[in-house]
Amino acid sequence: MTERITLAESLPATSVVRISRASFDPVRLAEVDAASKKTSQYIIPAVRRLPGLLHFYAGVSPKGSIVQVSVWDTDEHAAQLDRLKEMVVDGRRDMEAVGVTFTPIFHYPIDWTWTV
Repeated sequence: MTERITLAESLPATSVVRISRASFDPVRLAEVDAASKKTSQYIIPAVRRLPGLLHFYAGVSPKGSIVQVSVWDTDEHAAQLDRLKEMVVDGRRDMEAVGVTFTPIFHYPIDWTWTV
């Protein structure tokens, strides 16, 4: 798709969504939720220092899944998270310690947006 349809928000044509997913045994929900909140204390300030971030969301599902969704102005800026110590060393260590298993991370070019 070469044409962008934007209904709610004007984003750069080079914007991407970065999706990071992980899973865990739902019986460990309390531990995983606590670890997620703990990691946010050092991940948020580190990510805020990076150029290009437009949005960042994180969620822990009681069904045993975690997701981080971020929107970046370029793929290159989104890739900064792949090298961010607070994310790939510290955060991974703290989450794996409570049984979290990560899946591959993907970047998706944004074709269109819509907000209610």
